Amino acid sequence: MIRCVRLWTGEDNNSHFEDGFIELEPGQRGDWLSSKADAVTISFQETASGGAFAWHTAPIRQLVITLSGTLDFQTRDGEHFLLHPGDILLAEDTAGSGHSWKLTDNSSWRRGYVVLRPGAHVPFRAKEKQSASA
Repeated sequence: MIRCVRLWTGEDNNSHFEDGFIELEPGQRGDWLSSKADAVTISFQETASGGAFAWHTAPIRQLVITLSGTLDFQTRDGEHFLLHPGDILLAEDTAGSGHSWKLTDNSSWRRGYVVLRPGAHVPFRAKEKQSASA
């Protein structure tokens, strides 16, 4: 299972997130495969350790694949989530109040940006929420 966090803009104009994963199906040789997402471009970026980025929105709907570094993301309502190497961010908050992030370890943040074609399907599935009585 590949962890994926979806970040989007709600009706309140604030960014929100939900934890989930990329859906995989059995493939060859015991591998598991996702369906294909229609991408426009891929690029790579590196931010030195200690880096941070103040409030901003995603420039375009994209997948951000973390290769190294651990990050603390925050939304305007004060909610936080961590991204670790191997995690994917589905950044869909292209409008509204945005989010911020900061590196939390001594690593640089190396990542790949996969810009999605408008309307592209991403095989994201949200984790089922635990009930309060569980």
